[in-house]
Amino acid sequence: MNIRICLGALALSMVSGVSFAGALDSPDNMAPFFTDGGMKTMKPKAEFKAAWDSMAKDQQDAMMKECQDAAMSKPHAEFCANLQALGGAN
Repeated sequence: MNIRICLGALALSMVSGVSFAGALDSPDNMAPFFTDGGMKTMKPKAEFKAAWDSMAKDQQDAMMKECQDAAMSKPHAEFCANLQALGGAN
């Protein structure tokens, strides 16, 4: 019975367009912080800060929230460390 509920919820989320990806998994959110299309090399601190300062407050809040979650931030550890160094504020 539990499997049917899980499969139903998964199917519903796929049909309704609900995404399980977070702010840190969104290429649109992350691209301004990297020098390359593959998002492997982060920009220098001054450019990183400028990208952060240019983001909307709700995007900043979502990214900071995910960086404070150990499981969510693990694949983005270096990025989150840079945000923490900025204090996460404008």
